[in-house]
Amino acid sequence: MADTENLITVKELTKTYKTGSVEVFALKAVSLTINKGEFVAIMGASGSGKSTFMNIIGCLDNPTSGEYLMEGKDVLTRDKNELAELRNSKLGFVFQSFNLLPRTSAQENVELPLLYNNKVEASVREQKAIEALTSVGLADRLGAMPNELSGGQQQRVAIARALVNEPLVIMADEPTGNLDSKTSYEIMGIFQKLNDAGITVVMVTHEPDIAQFAKSNVVFKDGKIIANHPVTDRKIATEELKKIATLTDANSTT
Repeated sequence: MADTENLITVKELTKTYKTGSVEVFALKAVSLTINKGEFVAIMGASGSGKSTFMNIIGCLDNPTSGEYLMEGKDVLTRDKNELAELRNSKLGFVFQSFNLLPRTSAQENVELPLLYNNKVEASVREQKAIEALTSVGLADRLGAMPNELSGGQQQRVAIARALVNEPLVIMADEPTGNLDSKTSYEIMGIFQKLNDAGITVVMVTHEPDIAQFAKSNVVFKDGKIIANHPVTDRKIATEELKKIATLTDANSTT
């Protein structure tokens, strides 16, 4: 693929921590390219380096050494303000624990990233939030508080919040970790729909069945990438949900 399609490129990315006099390697010379329009599942056991890698490409942490380019431009030489601008304009984050403000409505939670952009007027902010919530199936829950929403609905609000700035890439860290299977598949359906619309998705998961919804899997072990391959039998969320519905109907008639 042409360089213009390279969204994220890391070369020889290394991250070390010091524990007393011992140096611990969280990442060991990791090199990877993620192209625009990809849906990548980052996998590996606890302590494998996958979360450290995600934090670095999400501009939440710095490597000890190595190179990180986004759209061909160096990320690691940018100052704190430039990194904050990059996170707010190019990246959307979705977390396992939703991270919603508890005393704030769904719409106000989604508007939150736009409050940091003084170029966006209040009326535009409101409209963008409504559009984002509508896109994840929550047009009728704009005023609902997080405690009035199910776990799946709260994650939809979190996805809408990640979408509101029209990011190049959504970074999801264990987005189905707190959800049941059916709700997890519904969330994967939203990610697949967004990916089909051109948004790049990078998702950390330890669940092999959830990784099957991605287009490719990158597996970490001991701070290194040990596998990087396309998903051959990719699951499509709409089809999986139909299977669940069919089984439910069959069970209810027996």
